[in-house]
Amino acid sequence: MNEDKEVAVESVSVEDATTSETVSGDINPELESLNTKLAEMNDKYLRMAAELENTRRRAALDAESRARNRAISVAEKILPVMDAVDAALKLSPDDAGIKSMSMALESAFEQIGITRIKSVGEPLNPALHNAIQAIDAPCDGESRPAPNTIIQEMQCGYMMGDTVLRTAMVVVCK
Repeated sequence: MNEDKEVAVESVSVEDATTSETVSGDINPELESLNTKLAEMNDKYLRMAAELENTRRRAALDAESRARNRAISVAEKILPVMDAVDAALKLSPDDAGIKSMSMALESAFEQIGITRIKSVGEPLNPALHNAIQAIDAPCDGESRPAPNTIIQEMQCGYMMGDTVLRTAMVVVCK
């Protein structure tokens, strides 16, 4: 059986060699045309695949952006509740119920990714702080704070990630 295959291969290769020499002039233009069409189709395929990937990526970014905007909107609505709890805690610092509510809100904020903006003792940063008053700092035996240093916080500021939800209202040293 192996001998038949070898004979058939030899006879085909001989015929192919003779026919390819005689017909090569006719096949080359057709072959070049087909190769050109193949290259064009391959290019179209690659462009469409890239466009599809870009569309998927844009859709994912849009969905992420919408979810973040909704979270920020909800967080901004909760900030007045936190302000009320902070005010109640200042009035009744020993009230267990208010302490519990404050801890629950702070825990929820932490899980969501909302953080308080640090203010007192920090230099004024217009992106994070809103200076509502500038006063001469009293010297109580301590060194006087540097100008534009925050000495009192009137209302807490909050951030979610790198987005400022609300700037802190502060008093600064002249």
